[in-house]
Amino acid sequence: MTSLNVALAHSLPEVILALGALVLVLFGAFRGRDDDGPMSEIAIGVIGLAILVILLGNKETAIVFNGAFINDSFARFMKVLALVGSMITLVLAQDFMARARIDKFEFPILVLLSTIGMCMLISANGLMALYLGLELMSLALYVVAALHRENVRASEAGLKYFVLGSLSSGMLLYGASLLYGFAGTVSFAGIAQAIHGHASIGVIFGLVFLLAGLAFKMSTVPFHMWTPDVYEGAPTPVTAFFASAPKIAAVAVAVRVITIAFPGILSQWQQIIVFMSILSMALGSFAAIGQTNIKRLMAYSSIGHMGFALVGLAAGTEAGVQGVAIYMAIYLVMTLGTFAAILSMRVDGRPVEDISDLSGLARTDKPMAFFLAAMMFSLAGIPPLAGFFAKWYVFLAAIKANLFALSVIGMLASTVAAFYYLRVVKIMYLDEPAKAFDRSSPAVRAVLWVSGLLVILYFVYPAPVVDAASAAAAALF
Repeated sequence: MTSLNVALAHSLPEVILALGALVLVLFGAFRGRDDDGPMSEIAIGVIGLAILVILLGNKETAIVFNGAFINDSFARFMKVLALVGSMITLVLAQDFMARARIDKFEFPILVLLSTIGMCMLISANGLMALYLGLELMSLALYVVAALHRENVRASEAGLKYFVLGSLSSGMLLYGASLLYGFAGTVSFAGIAQAIHGHASIGVIFGLVFLLAGLAFKMSTVPFHMWTPDVYEGAPTPVTAFFASAPKIAAVAVAVRVITIAFPGILSQWQQIIVFMSILSMALGSFAAIGQTNIKRLMAYSSIGHMGFALVGLAAGTEAGVQGVAIYMAIYLVMTLGTFAAILSMRVDGRPVEDISDLSGLARTDKPMAFFLAAMMFSLAGIPPLAGFFAKWYVFLAAIKANLFALSVIGMLASTVAAFYYLRVVKIMYLDEPAKAFDRSSPAVRAVLWVSGLLVILYFVYPAPVVDAASAAAAALF
């Protein structure tokens, strides 16, 4: 095989997504109608095909495109998570978009284009590839956030995300230019070799700016400011998308950059990660207590969970990276399940978002109340649900790395966060019933049920996720 054929073989999921997006653009243009039609179903099929290619394709590690793109176990694991997040988002979006009359054919195309960027970002092996993947992902997300053009809140959300996202991209690009200037190369391995464990002040500044740009995409403190407003203002399926797939990609590339490019200066970057982790856990735990809108609550919840995920990265060990991978897999399931429940909150054909609208849900819709309660308990980290094991792995890695203070702070933050999760359960089971919700679509209900069962029964057979995460972590060390 020629080098081009090898490169295309190892980037086949991205090629499939790109060709699928091109076909959808042409199909949508020649179809001559604004509505979605079969576009979402085709996009779901394209993403499903990409997942199958990853699961059944070549399992070898390869670096192609002149060292810019890497296909290893870590990339494959995180890509599957990101692709699942994008695919389930499209499944959840169909009924909501049709009811809101914003089922534009552009939406599945934008999701596909953003997903290509995510996959490129996860497989980035250098600063150039990192920036290209990040921008391809972000440009589509800017448009998706403001998809509901007639809605003032959605337009405001899109504008805020665009302005702050542009600022973060500039910071990341400045950090990348500093690193290139001091290391003389854009490849992660080359940067590690050039630094040799002795980082100058310029390298430290470059690392700080680079992590600042990635922290924005992960929505970790102090670059979280866009998250509550964008989560609340964007259409709910778009919020579900923001909370799932892009976060997987951002965490994945942060892990790769830290472990591959800066293994020799652990003490320097560890302080930055610990700082972001503690602040994110604290803000996510305390700021959500007073929220009345469930989408804003989930925004602060996601900030807190990114802080918990960073606990594993702060350890700087293989066990820590394994913990991060497991955490993101479980976080994805919990998030998609919770947003499936939020999308089911509809009264007289109108979507509602206040937590008080869940009052007495256990008496009006027992299955939904049961599975949403399971999500809340799991997000709080209550054993034996999946969320407990997610936190267990990252805290265990931190303890093994002698980060005892970080682990204790994380456990205390998790205890505080349990208050607002359990308050939702209390409202559903103990308060007087509010008006019953309309019957949700079979697809949304199926996502809620499957996610709930996965969260509840994870402890029965966790081996597939644990083994895959272990292999993913081993690829970076």
